[in-house]
Amino acid sequence: MAEAEAVQLKEEGNRHFQRQDYKAAAKSYSQALKLTKDKALLATLYRNRAACGLKTESYVQAASDASRAIDINSSDIKALYRRCQALEHLGKLAQAFKDVQCCATLEPRNQNFQETLRRLNTSIQEKLRVQFSTDSRVQKMFEILLDGNSKADKLEKAANNLIVLSREEAGAERIFQNNGVALLRQLLDTKRPELMLAAVRTLSGMCSGHRARATAILHAVRIDRICSLMAVENEELPLTVCNLLQAIIDALSGEDKREHRGKEEALVLDTKKDLKQITNHLLDMLVSKKVSGQGRDQALNLLNKNVPRKDLAIHDNSRTIYVVDNGLRKILKVVGQVPDLPSCLPLTDNTRMLASILINKLYDDLRCDPERDHFRKICEEYITGKFDPQDMDKNVIAIQTVSGILQGPFDLGNQLLGLKGVMEMMVALCGSEREADQLVAVEALIHASTKLSRATFIITNGVSLLKEIYKTTKNEKIKIRTLVGLCKLGSAGGTDYGLRQFAEGSTEKLAKQCRKWLCNTSTDTRTRRWAAEGLAYLTLDADVKDDFVQDIPALQAMLELAKASTPDKTILYSVATTLVNCTNSYDVNEVIPELVQLAKFSKQHVPEEHPKDKKDFVDMRVKRLLKAGVISVLACMVKADNAILTDQTKELLARVFLALCDNPKDRGTIVAQGGGKALIPLALEGTDVGKVKAAHALAKIAAVSNPDIAFPGERVYEVVRPLVSLLNTQRDGLQNYEALLGLTNLSERSDKLRQKIFKEKALPDIENYMFENHDQLRQAATECMCNMVVNKEVQERFLADGNDRLKLVVLLCGEDDDKVQNAAAGALAMLTAAHKKLCFKMTQVTTQWLEILQRLCLHDRLSVQHRGLVIAYNLLAADAELAKKLVESELLEILTVVGKQEPDEKRAAVVQTARECLIKCMDYGFIKPVS
Repeated sequence: MAEAEAVQLKEEGNRHFQRQDYKAAAKSYSQALKLTKDKALLATLYRNRAACGLKTESYVQAASDASRAIDINSSDIKALYRRCQALEHLGKLAQAFKDVQCCATLEPRNQNFQETLRRLNTSIQEKLRVQFSTDSRVQKMFEILLDGNSKADKLEKAANNLIVLSREEAGAERIFQNNGVALLRQLLDTKRPELMLAAVRTLSGMCSGHRARATAILHAVRIDRICSLMAVENEELPLTVCNLLQAIIDALSGEDKREHRGKEEALVLDTKKDLKQITNHLLDMLVSKKVSGQGRDQALNLLNKNVPRKDLAIHDNSRTIYVVDNGLRKILKVVGQVPDLPSCLPLTDNTRMLASILINKLYDDLRCDPERDHFRKICEEYITGKFDPQDMDKNVIAIQTVSGILQGPFDLGNQLLGLKGVMEMMVALCGSEREADQLVAVEALIHASTKLSRATFIITNGVSLLKEIYKTTKNEKIKIRTLVGLCKLGSAGGTDYGLRQFAEGSTEKLAKQCRKWLCNTSTDTRTRRWAAEGLAYLTLDADVKDDFVQDIPALQAMLELAKASTPDKTILYSVATTLVNCTNSYDVNEVIPELVQLAKFSKQHVPEEHPKDKKDFVDMRVKRLLKAGVISVLACMVKADNAILTDQTKELLARVFLALCDNPKDRGTIVAQGGGKALIPLALEGTDVGKVKAAHALAKIAAVSNPDIAFPGERVYEVVRPLVSLLNTQRDGLQNYEALLGLTNLSERSDKLRQKIFKEKALPDIENYMFENHDQLRQAATECMCNMVVNKEVQERFLADGNDRLKLVVLLCGEDDDKVQNAAAGALAMLTAAHKKLCFKMTQVTTQWLEILQRLCLHDRLSVQHRGLVIAYNLLAADAELAKKLVESELLEILTVVGKQEPDEKRAAVVQTARECLIKCMDYGFIKPVS
């Protein structure tokens, strides 16, 4: 009974296989295998299941099944060939060659076997050639590098060759297989910087996208050794080691999605333990005195990049919780470092800012109030634990920590300012005799006075102290910070002209002093950057911003500082803020006259606009900034590969770009200086507001520029998604309109771009705007659709049954607006030319179709008339019955009148098309020619 059922299941499997249902066939064969012990039947079932494995690309299973069939019958030619096919797909070419060799011996005249033999022989020879050449190259490189007598240029060349080899899969694998990791560890021990860099870069190449190799390298080199290399006092090596660690983290966490074909993925155990170990070592680096400033920065960069979630839609924030529990106090220690105290850790100008950004990212990554309360309690305990009446150094560190948190999660910093004694300690430290105390206190006051209420408290309690310090101190670092503090307090009223904190002219005096410091190249760069920060506050005042853009040396000095490729990028936010202020690209609340009257009546304060904040002044400032070369500076700022280029800074840069793009005449200059290229990353990453502003700026450029020049090469395809994101009812009409203009311009260039627009699902939105009541939006959407209908997939949407797309286009041809008519007629002309079915469909969608077509053929505007005549020709050419219906209408008379006209230069195309329509009618025999 069982044997009979097995045969029945085999037949059932064969039927499934013939119907190409390979999974069902394999299931039937598997069930049959359990019921039979007949060797011939077993061999057939295994062989058949191997065929299913080949069809479903389950090559390991196919090879295994074929092998079982061969074990039963070693001359089973079908099983041998199927195993050969499976092994070839698995990259096991030598074994595949042996199998097909057996097949060719059994059936020497089989052309298929002979062809496979030739192909595999060629592949094996090529693989051996590559393998041996790579093996010998790898070995040669190591011999040169480990030879103490090798010359410097030869060493450098060998090291660079090894790096290049490691970036190719074959090269990386050969280095790994040839004991390369041990040899690279020897290079790391040479203490020669160029060889150490080469070794680290080679290891990075080997780790990229390969989890098994990355795990092996992490365990062979050891995380403590890697971190010790990152801790050295050197600028280049810590950055290179940071890249190695990032490659390892990406490989272990699956962030590197690169595919590697032709080999099975190696089995790797759970990587969470390794990732946690890396995190722990990075946190330990933050508080170690043995770690250099650059090493600490790279550890902070890695934590910034890999701990907080990249997308808040992901529920799991366990990495952040782990770091908060095990490392927040260590991060706070970095934030609280005071460079002038003897206990200070090695720092760079960026270190504390990077730590503040990490605190901000961790705080933002928390999901609920209990998690935030726990975070706040750790900060409170750390700060209050530092307060000590007997030890002024600890008090200074506590205030420095609060100052650092205020630069991160401001809401949390504000809560900490409310702790007993914090504000009082800040004011008290201002009066200290120690310059280090004054420096910390002034910085803390600057960061604390962001809100108007806090600023008012400090104006009442601290301004006199700040002024006194400014007058008496001889330390330039304190002087400039005190000046910035006064600048910030002076700008606490924002752009409100009626809320000036200081006497008339005081802010201008402060700004003049900042500009003076900014231009003084003999002053250290850090001090000049503080001057730029002072201007970031003061340029909220329209008099100050107007004076600043006219002071060409000061403006150039600030732009040069932002452009400089120094490690300190803390100036980015200050420069971006100043430029936002100068271009008035900040958000301004709409003033409703009725509410103003109500506020005056109830004696409430009414914001006042400064006369120099009117459009004429803003336009003049934009012209001066463009002339000063601001676009190239913005492009450099966007490229800053550093955690300090925060999402908020990106948003500010996007605002500036949008303001600079406002005048169409300036867009050519912006494109020429690389503005189009710089806007793309801003439109894809950052805050929602920033992405919209950057996308709008891109739309303005794409609407009027040649895309090949504005976005050369493959970059043009990246522009599509930001433009499509503006086709949203939540965006304003101008953003919709300019996005449609930009897409129209792009869709005109190539079918590949039209395909990209289609894939980004822009078609439904474009169709929606074709229904809009707003004339310009309807016109822009119709023009865009006119370009898009050239694409085959768009045409298929019109061909599909049960939609009114064609009806909408036909009705738009009957609109009063010439531009809408022109675009709709163009779309209809291309659709009817592409598909005869659409010619018939056009006559069915509305009873007005013939009247609309006649109006098009008689239109005053020649371009519309020409498109109408092309549609008429398409209908005539589609079908004799349809042509007869047209000839029996008034259309024949229209065609005759137009065709008899003299074809002057302007009307040539129109007259020619009308005559072609008449010739088509003659071909059908509906009309006869007259001599």
